[in-house]
Amino acid sequence: MGIETSENRQRVNLLKVPVDIIAPDQLGNVVYDLLKQDKEHNIVLLSLWDLLRARKSGEYRSYIMRASLVIPISKSIINGIKFLSKVKAVRYMPFDFVVSLLTVLEDREFSCYLLGGKNRVLLKAEKNLRQTFPRLRIVGRFPGSFKRQEEMTIIKAIKKASPSLLLVGKGIRGKERWIARNNLALGNSGMRLWCSDLFDVFAERKKHPSRAVFDSGLEWVGYYFRRPYKLLRIFPYIYYLLLLLVYKLFIKD
Repeated sequence: MGIETSENRQRVNLLKVPVDIIAPDQLGNVVYDLLKQDKEHNIVLLSLWDLLRARKSGEYRSYIMRASLVIPISKSIINGIKFLSKVKAVRYMPFDFVVSLLTVLEDREFSCYLLGGKNRVLLKAEKNLRQTFPRLRIVGRFPGSFKRQEEMTIIKAIKKASPSLLLVGKGIRGKERWIARNNLALGNSGMRLWCSDLFDVFAERKKHPSRAVFDSGLEWVGYYFRRPYKLLRIFPYIYYLLLLLVYKLFIKD
């Protein structure tokens, strides 16, 4: 397993997919270092299913490979890194990671743009964010499910606002691929992050799992009760375990 080490983080390659290891107390330094650079920075919250998708060639793999930060949110990824390299990785709960990121931005009065979600949800999320992070400058918002002919106008508005962070939620055509497809048009500065249910959580319409449930790796249980067909993911999970075994025995990544 390949490992790259810099001052504030490590980047490992798990099954040929990059994963960043960042201690919570170093996140602020990493974010500030990124924002000093005159370029755009995509941040990926990587689940196990994303990792398996990223092993295939194509648009999504390119998006992951070019991302400035790839943050693991799956316990299976953490266990996989430990199994192959003995390295102890850090797993983030998506909601907690975004809150930490916004806290870092608020400390220096950086800015944020909100894109996605239903209009009433987005308005409530914005209100709550302004109350929670009063020194964070929210420089624009636009709900998801917009018409194709509106897209270029929205992109121009985001580029003009030049936010330190573009937060993208559900309702956007293409999901995280929308960011990849519009990287150049959005400008050459700031961070971009996709998180599907984020605005629903900030608007208090959906709860995030408790810390105890997340730490145990059981946050998926309630999700599968709502969508039993997702239990078929047991097969790619078994495939993942077999891949780990093959790499451990035969392949030096």
